[in-house]
Amino acid sequence: MSLKGRKVIMLVEEGYEDLEFWYPKIRLMEEGAEIVVAGREKRPYPSKHGYEADVDATLSEVDPARYDALIIPGGVKCPDRLRRYKEVLELVKEMDKAGKIIASICHGPWVLISAGILKGRRATSYFSIRDDIVNAGAAYVDDPVVVDGNLVTSRGPWDLPDFCRAIIQLLRV
Repeated sequence: MSLKGRKVIMLVEEGYEDLEFWYPKIRLMEEGAEIVVAGREKRPYPSKHGYEADVDATLSEVDPARYDALIIPGGVKCPDRLRRYKEVLELVKEMDKAGKIIASICHGPWVLISAGILKGRRATSYFSIRDDIVNAGAAYVDDPVVVDGNLVTSRGPWDLPDFCRAIIQLLRV
């Protein structure tokens, strides 16, 4: 079943992990989903390795009611910067409240922590932020992908096949 008609927001900020942005973007496009890359400004954002991602819409231009899912890539700098923006935290909260899919990988769960949506849930991440997840009130699970309702989390680039399969499966429901 194609994902045609499904709309996904991918957040971007400087220092994003290349594979954690491009792999899900391309995989979901292959399945027919419409991907909208959102950032604070309409400009190219460089990755950890210098690849640029162009922004389709600013954070203030995306209406969460029009989207089915939100993806937050890792890399240390990207999520650390994203979690500082009120617009990002409000977007995450609204998507979660509406039961929309929120997928986050590697250090991306920092954004979920700052948005206050992890308490009482199960999640995974890059091992170095395990304590942050536990201190946010979530149960840390060291698995390639953890799905808790509308929330999808993964540990790092090596888990991308499982991460993408879980997102695609949820989008097909």
